[in-house]
Amino acid sequence: MTLRDQLATAGYSGVRVVNTAEDGEQTTGPWVVNVLEIDLHQSHLKVVPALASGIVPGNERLTQLSTKTSALAAVNGGYFVIGTNDGTPGDLAGISIINGKLVSEAVNGRTSLILPDSSSRDARIAALTSKILAIANNRATREIDGLNRKPGLIRGCGGVGGDLPTEQPKHDFTCTDSSELIQFTPVFGQTTEPGDGAEAVLDKSGQVIEFRQQRGGQIPRSGSVLSATGNAVEWLRNYAQLGSKIDIKTHVLANGWDVRRRDETPGVINGGPRLLRNGKIDITAYKEGFHWPENPEFYYRFGVRRNPRTLAGITPLGKLLLVTIDGRQPTRSVGASFEESALIMRTLGATDALNLDGGGSTTMTINQQLINHPSDSTGERPIADAIVILDKIHNPRH
Repeated sequence: MTLRDQLATAGYSGVRVVNTAEDGEQTTGPWVVNVLEIDLHQSHLKVVPALASGIVPGNERLTQLSTKTSALAAVNGGYFVIGTNDGTPGDLAGISIINGKLVSEAVNGRTSLILPDSSSRDARIAALTSKILAIANNRATREIDGLNRKPGLIRGCGGVGGDLPTEQPKHDFTCTDSSELIQFTPVFGQTTEPGDGAEAVLDKSGQVIEFRQQRGGQIPRSGSVLSATGNAVEWLRNYAQLGSKIDIKTHVLANGWDVRRRDETPGVINGGPRLLRNGKIDITAYKEGFHWPENPEFYYRFGVRRNPRTLAGITPLGKLLLVTIDGRQPTRSVGASFEESALIMRTLGATDALNLDGGGSTTMTINQQLINHPSDSTGERPIADAIVILDKIHNPRH
């Protein structure tokens, strides 16, 4: 620490202390691992995704969200936008389905956690792709680029419609697209993101009830808004006249089957990469954008070095494991690499497992009390969503 301060005083920038126990080489730890094992076949338990603050923009701490939902236990959820330069703060950087409704589009091909619904008591782990279409009266069709986010900024990439520099997943990177059609639903809040372009307001049946020459306006409580930039504006002007109807068709695909067609009201939390498949280590980091070809150090820092982790896994008997590993605290817990995370989940009995958002976001509560030690110097970090375990007997409103 003294040397760091001396170097900073001498004019060196970006100086930081690195704990070599986090470098991915052999170490004796220490590690602090917290484990929730949920028997999904217990009918009084309900495991659901929950959106912080109740709407997409804005975040809150897991302890606040747990208290608000009277959660038996909870862990932080998926990746999300933090700064305005990367989009709408609070926007989930990957797929989100809450109460059966698509809240955020997928980073196509990235592994996510599918939670049980009313017709099934099984959780699943799968790579998901979303496809959303706007279909006009004359069957003219335009792909919808995204949901409930600032047009033009695609956090994590993996989108459609000519995103730059890639439509492949690229973690912690923001792709751009000057021509997008974005759907805003009531879960975004009261108004859409403002700016140049045009908007069509749809009622719950898809009928156009208002056309705006700029972006930024009210979202109807029982409808949605199609917000256009670039060449999508022309499509909207041609096919979204007042009184016309636009059908929105949404598909969420996993290995060829439609998640929402097979299930009644699934919940989905974004994550990645996969860690285990059928009991074997299968880390899909390259495929899912955790390796940057132009900067190999990114994967080293994210996947090889030890970091705080939040993990989810499924056992052969269908139990759901939610696990946190504290990190960046040399005398308490050093964190885990992707490979170590996979080994930990397999040791705990999981046959399939994936990585969720980690780092300073890694948090777990039991009875609304924080039980792990977050790594940020400021303490518990506000997050965008969480996996919440509820008792349906004592909380029938959930």
